[in-house]
Amino acid sequence: MAGPATPPSGAPYVLVFTEQYNRKAARFLKRHPELRQQYLKTLQVLELNPTHPSLRLHALRGKLEGLHSVSINLSYRITLELLIQDGQIIPVNVGDHDAVY
Repeated sequence: MAGPATPPSGAPYVLVFTEQYNRKAARFLKRHPELRQQYLKTLQVLELNPTHPSLRLHALRGKLEGLHSVSINLSYRITLELLIQDGQIIPVNVGDHDAVY
């Protein structure tokens, strides 16, 4: 895993990107270059305030129990591991509803 161990000043959480996620994100952005700005904005808001209403953060159930999901827009989501105690947010997958669930 890459990323700093402690959140940078000003951000209460730190995003920790795995190689696996980085590959998924690169594929997603290659397929949907028009969503790059929305995707980056989603990550910025997530780092500053994971409970911001625009993200529509919610816990997942079933086979994805233990993960959460945030919205990039109405069609696309990022699933993530939310480790509140360590201040870490680990993105797991990005894509449309069917791809991430």
